[in-house]
Amino acid sequence: MFEEVFAKLEKSAFRRKFKLTDTDKQYIETKGYDVIRRHAEDFVKKRLSPPASQLKNDGKQTPMRGHPVFTAQHACACCCRQCLYKWHRIYPDHWLTEAEQKYIVSLLMSWIEKNS
Repeated sequence: MFEEVFAKLEKSAFRRKFKLTDTDKQYIETKGYDVIRRHAEDFVKKRLSPPASQLKNDGKQTPMRGHPVFTAQHACACCCRQCLYKWHRIYPDHWLTEAEQKYIVSLLMSWIEKNS
């Protein structure tokens, strides 16, 4: 479903460098994909959904490590509103719609499942 997006992201040396750690993989195995998906939904809703103008730290709201979803967000260019616009053409000046949130979460989970 996301083959074209992943092919585009693979061309970026920065995006390509993100890999799940053994700790991330163990966490995924312990928690299961359903829990990881709920975490992704929560992170996207709370950290990415508001318009960029309402985010005091846009461009810095997603840690580089510490959770498999954070790694996936950077690998998939879903880490901030600036990257969402640059890579996915999701404009930064509106609240993310439910459809946009579902797209992002599905993309993140697809990357996680592919890389775990």
